[in-house]
Order: sequence, then structure tokens, then C-alpha cells
Amino acid sequence: MRFTKMHGLGNDFLLAEGPVPENAARLCAALCDRRFGVGADGVIFVSPSQTADCSMNIFNADGSEAGMCGNGIRCVGKFLYDRGMTRKDRLTVETRSGVKALRLRIEKGRAVGAAVDMGRVRSTGAPVILPDGMGTGIPVSVGNPHLVIFSDDAETLPLSVLGPAIERDPRFPGGINAEFVRVLSGTKLRMRVWERGCGVTPACGTGACASVFAAVKEGLCPAERPVEVVLDGGSLFITVRADDSVTMEGPAATVFEGEVDI
Repeated sequence: MRFTKMHGLGNDFLLAEGPVPENAARLCAALCDRRFGVGADGVIFVSPSQTADCSMNIFNADGSEAGMCGNGIRCVGKFLYDRGMTRKDRLTVETRSGVKALRLRIEKGRAVGAAVDMGRVRSTGAPVILPDGMGTGIPVSVGNPHLVIFSDDAETLPLSVLGPAIERDPRFPGGINAEFVRVLSGTKLRMRVWERGCGVTPACGTGACASVFAAVKEGLCPAERPVEVVLDGGSLFITVRADDSVTMEGPAATVFEGEVDI
């Protein structure tokens, strides 16, 4: 299998052209292993679509399939453009969470990032009281499930301890992503993330969208203005509209291309 390793703010993926293989879960877990495989937070299969410019299926590092990935979809846009599979700077990508529209940022004939229309984000229930003094989480769906936890201690919280406890909480039977967020100003958040099926990652695009959405609903950030979300790997810029639709803007980069026996 030929692949391209890419990343969005350090959230890294292996992208391969073609349909999802029958043994996808086992294969992706093996490929993502950072000691015995290539190493990545996930694997994305890019294939034709009848309703969009392409479709993407993403598998987490543990082999589970995700409905959507904000950093991954920007990499898909760059993958298509840089490989000459399209010359358009406006693309549509079919995901398990619906068709998303991208506007690529092109520099010197290469795609270096994208703004993505993530569609409408929604609250999925009342705030959740977490055990062991972890505070209160706000459940949000961005096509995949998130729990946003506002904390002045977001920078120092032990994510490797808190993240698994939240992901496996029986109130979230399918697991959940956990965002730990400090409000720096009305237009700037600091976010750290535990991703379902991956663990601590340097960035999460859908998590950044969920965090700004929750901040807007809590009156901590304004709607209709870009909010900078500072992640371990860099910054994303998120705008929540009055109708709860969200735009995410950030970079995408290629690391290397390779081939692996499967």
C-alpha cells in the first residue's frame, strides 16, 4: 500500500488512495503503531464519491472508525490538490458526518491549508458533572462526540489520567473526546485534548470547533468572529455563526511518501 504521511498541527495521518480494505481495523492499528508500524494518529482512505469531489474514511490509532476529523479533512484537500487529482481550490468531501466544503489556501502551486465549512454543531445534552472533582463537561457533537471542560488549570491537568476516565465513562457508551479549555480572552482559547481512540494529541480540529461552540453558548466568546484556539501543535481559527454553523481554518503539511507491505 502506498501512502502519504501528513499532519495538521502535529495531528498526523497516513493517507491512502482507494476503498477501505476488509481488514481495516486491524491494519490501521498496526500501521499507526509508532514502534512497530509507520506511526500516526489515524489512517484516512480517500476514494471516489457520487456526491462530492471525493470521500474520506478515517480510522483512529486503535482501529476504531471516526465519523469526522477536522485536521484530517484539511490534509485530504492538500492530498487531492498536490497530487494533481484536482485543480480546484474549492472542494467538497464526503464524510460519515455529511459532505463538507473546503476552500484551499494555495501558495506557490501547493495547498498549505484550508478553511472548512464544518456544518452545524449542536449541544447533545445538559452539562455533565464529572467524578473526582474533574468539574463539569459540556457535551457537543461536531459529527463526532466531544465533552468540553472549562478550567483555569487546563495547562497542567494530567490528561493521561483524566482522558481515559472520561472516554470510558459509562454515560458515553461509544466513548468521547475530551477537551480541557482555558479562556485567555474573548477571542482566544487554550485547549488540550484527549482524543477517543488515540490519546493525547497535539491538535484536534473538531475539538477546537466544539470548544468555541461551547464558549459561545456560555457567553465566553462572541459569535460571528474568529476565535483563535491555541493547541499544543499551533493555532486554529474557529468562527461560530448565528445559525450554529462553524468554519475552521488551519494548515496542512506533507511529511513523506512511502510504501508498506500489508
